[in-house]
Amino acid sequence: MAKVAWMYHVRGMKQGEIAGRLGLSQSRVSRLLETAVAAGIVRTTVVVPDGLHAELEERLEARYGLREAHVFDVGDGADDTGVVSDLGRMLASRLESNPLEAEVIGFTSWSRSLRETVGSMNQPSQSSAKYVVELLGDVGPPTVQHQAAQLTQQLAALTGAEPRFLRVPGVVSSAEVRQALLDRDAHAREALALLDRVDLALVGIGTCEIVPPLQAGDNFFTTEQFEYARSLGAVGQVNLRFIAADGSPVFSELDELIVGVTLEQLKRCQRTLAVAGGPSKYPAIKAAVLGGFVNTLITDAGTARHLLSET
Repeated sequence: MAKVAWMYHVRGMKQGEIAGRLGLSQSRVSRLLETAVAAGIVRTTVVVPDGLHAELEERLEARYGLREAHVFDVGDGADDTGVVSDLGRMLASRLESNPLEAEVIGFTSWSRSLRETVGSMNQPSQSSAKYVVELLGDVGPPTVQHQAAQLTQQLAALTGAEPRFLRVPGVVSSAEVRQALLDRDAHAREALALLDRVDLALVGIGTCEIVPPLQAGDNFFTTEQFEYARSLGAVGQVNLRFIAADGSPVFSELDELIVGVTLEQLKRCQRTLAVAGGPSKYPAIKAAVLGGFVNTLITDAGTARHLLSET
């Protein structure tokens, strides 16, 4: 399959030529090409051209002081899950076709949209990355944690970087437990130290509620803890750091339970990129860009228009 796919897609040979060269029937060559696509040996990349929503992008950048805004159309009638998937794939296309200039990439491996991005991504045209470091410890059930680690490894391989994992719970029961875990885990301490050097942070914007497959408790906030954050004025969170409607941080004792990047570290990043869209996330997205915790936004046209309609 790989040889036939190489000859057809890379060398530009016709199916009849390949059949004659390899001693196969042309129908066999055709079936091998189809199977190569199904097996993931051949992957199709759609390169989205610039300028589809140039006016919306420019207005978003001006209104919220963004470094960049990229606005895409998503499937008609798509729900929030569909928006997440579509935007993740759009970002994959964008990252592949542009040089990736960052020595340390921070990656939110549990973000649904960013997981879609890496799962759809081919090798970028150019990368200067040395490290890909996880921005938050483990959250969710073991299957989600395993997938997150695989995607961190995959992003590192695509960018030619070394992965650095945070294989400790993302949320713990007390500050004392957090300190005890870090005292015993040199790898986690190394990953946390790298967070001060992140050039490009790929972050998740979330609501103040539990969204499957994440689960309350153990390595994640409980329903009561999210309710407490909302009672303090939180309308959303960036990597589990809560923010108010005006973009200001909502600090509390909950911050001491998180093993991951802080809002202060995110604001120091040269480029903090988030992929988010859909009505359920409107307040959280607005708060994140108002606060300057995200300076590069990948979103859909509906969300962009909503952000611009807000006063």
